[in-house]
Amino acid sequence: MDGTSPLTGEDDLAARMVTGIDAWLSRALTRSISDRDQYWHRDDRSHEAYVASIESNRARFARLIGVIDARVPIEMLETKAVSSTAVAEDKTAALGEKYDSFAVRWSVLPGVEAEGLLLQPRATPVADVVALPDCDWTPEMLAGIAPGVPEAAQFGHRLADHGCRVLIPVLIDRRNTYSGNPDVLMVNQPHREFIYRAAYEFGRYTIGYEVQKILAALDWFSAAHRPIGVFGYGEGGLLALYTAALDTRIEATVVSGYFQPRERLYGEPIYRNLFGLLTEFGDAEIASLVVPRPLIIEACRHPEISGPPEPTSDQRDSAAPGSIATPPLSEIQSEFARLQHLVSGLQPMPTLTLQTVDEGTGEPGDEKTMNAFMKALVGTPGPGISNCPSERPYPKEPVNVDARQKRQFQQLVEHTQHLMRESEYRRAEFWSQADRTSVASWEQSCRWYRAYCWDEIIGRLPEADVPMSPSTRRIYETSAFIGYEVTLDVYEDVFAYGIILIPKDLDPGERRPVVVCQHGLEGRPQQVANPDVDDPCYHAFACRLAERGYVTYAPQNPYIGENRFRELLRKAHPLKQTLYGFIVRQHERTLDWLSSLPFVDPDRIAFYGLSYGGKAAMRIPALLTRYCLSICSADYNEWIWKCTSNRAPCSYMFGSEYDMPEYNLGETFNYAELSWLICPRPFMVERGHEDGVGLDEWVSYEYAKTRRQYIKLGLVDRTEMEVFDGPHTINGKGTFEFLDRHLRPPR
Repeated sequence: MDGTSPLTGEDDLAARMVTGIDAWLSRALTRSISDRDQYWHRDDRSHEAYVASIESNRARFARLIGVIDARVPIEMLETKAVSSTAVAEDKTAALGEKYDSFAVRWSVLPGVEAEGLLLQPRATPVADVVALPDCDWTPEMLAGIAPGVPEAAQFGHRLADHGCRVLIPVLIDRRNTYSGNPDVLMVNQPHREFIYRAAYEFGRYTIGYEVQKILAALDWFSAAHRPIGVFGYGEGGLLALYTAALDTRIEATVVSGYFQPRERLYGEPIYRNLFGLLTEFGDAEIASLVVPRPLIIEACRHPEISGPPEPTSDQRDSAAPGSIATPPLSEIQSEFARLQHLVSGLQPMPTLTLQTVDEGTGEPGDEKTMNAFMKALVGTPGPGISNCPSERPYPKEPVNVDARQKRQFQQLVEHTQHLMRESEYRRAEFWSQADRTSVASWEQSCRWYRAYCWDEIIGRLPEADVPMSPSTRRIYETSAFIGYEVTLDVYEDVFAYGIILIPKDLDPGERRPVVVCQHGLEGRPQQVANPDVDDPCYHAFACRLAERGYVTYAPQNPYIGENRFRELLRKAHPLKQTLYGFIVRQHERTLDWLSSLPFVDPDRIAFYGLSYGGKAAMRIPALLTRYCLSICSADYNEWIWKCTSNRAPCSYMFGSEYDMPEYNLGETFNYAELSWLICPRPFMVERGHEDGVGLDEWVSYEYAKTRRQYIKLGLVDRTEMEVFDGPHTINGKGTFEFLDRHLRPPR
């Protein structure tokens, strides 16, 4: 093709595209460590100045982990006093020699309570401690009431045995007993993942919910005016670190079995996935929010998690992969050294301790760790704290731990469903500053919303930084058109790839409209643009449009390779990126190239995508205004319900597509709002009655908001929805007429 280099080689260009994006992300993860410095302006002249200088980082961290909801006033329930003599016998879970144990629950958010055990010393407590077990340990295990945790690791019991009032919350565990809906479908997702999927769509996390529960406990503890500490292991270690980073009421912290470099977060369980975390925060940076308060990192064995639970016979296998293993001691030491470097200028030096247990493989709660914690908390290591409790508490009235876990799980699931029901109103608040008085004022309003969508939802990658270097090779020819494969460089290792079909009846100097024809999940441009293939979903619609006189271009999008592309997404999320971030930059480069061709009208380039291509049709033209028109086929939906409903059989909550949730989309942009970013440009929906991706009622409900926006601006002729009696497919009737009407190609 004129003006291009020859495209050579026989490798799979789609696979190479995915590999190239992976390489780019791997470099970006490594680079993120040094890039974080731009967000920090630590003032080390004094402890007070330091704390003031990191307050903005602390606020951003709270938002990042989803601690954004106002807690209800704290009320500790099922215990009327802090002494067993004032509590009814049926409130007592167990008794020890020096303290009493109570089953308790406390208020956190509307409809959400925390539950756990309160270990109350009979003498005046020396301190108050939230003891956080790994999420697969029950509070009773940590208190020595139930088997499952070695005695040396029962740090909850041991702290109470030596004078601390200890509260041990229940954490959402990694089992899958209650994941799903028995009236719809049960799945093998860990409980933590099932909550995460819906919460992520609204900017919340399982982690954030549990931090809120701990913060509520601190609200209750604060009334006693005693030193407050947190001590956590495994998932509890994560929560101890995160909570201490947020709340300066915590005076001493132990993080056991968690602290390490976090640049391989993508390989951990998905419920630890935090959008944008690594742009500003690794474990060392989070720990620097705890400083100057004492912090003890205990290097011991981590919980060993090889992956999600195996599905039972009545569960769908839909969980995301992810594992946890004990890291090499050298990695923990290197991250701790980073922490020390970050605060090295602070005087007096904060108390930072790395306590290693059996070269990093021993049990949590080592004697030296416990003594260091008590010394930091109350000024003395305590009366002979050892690895063996003085006396085990004994069961008095066993707690039904399964029923309690179910309550805790269902409350958080219901909270996500509450967020789903309220999300329409949150989006209305978000869009309240948009000016609908005229087309011009609307376009001006959308500039801010478009930038927000790109920056905060999609993830704005750097602009292309290498020459385009177009390469082509001729692959098709019919009586109507000639087809070429095309590659265009975007970044090092990252390129755009597709197939252009050029009509043969072009007159000299003529400029034609272009329709970019986008395939769906696991698709290839050949399914769209090969004249010898009639795929039942695509019907070679790029060919059909080329025969009508359009130049067509079928891009390869990177959602291909089964879980391979989902691994890219897991790498992208902690960098505040998504696959759409790459796709946007690929399309920018594609638009640049198409616009440079002498036979293309750069003002008449339209987008038409099916299924995953329909998702792109909602997002890419919303951001790139050079697309003059967009058609969403076989995807337009009440998208937030589709991603988060625990009741609808077609919901992605039950599917293996763990890539579907998009961070905080639910409170900012549903499909109607995305279409508003396309307005006033023409926009169309193509929908088959038998298309299982959604329900006609959902699609119509959401599209009504799209249509109303066009009507309010006097543009009703620029939007349309065609519903045909068919499945998940290109229908190519009303949509082709829509293209003709708005692009008017020469015949």
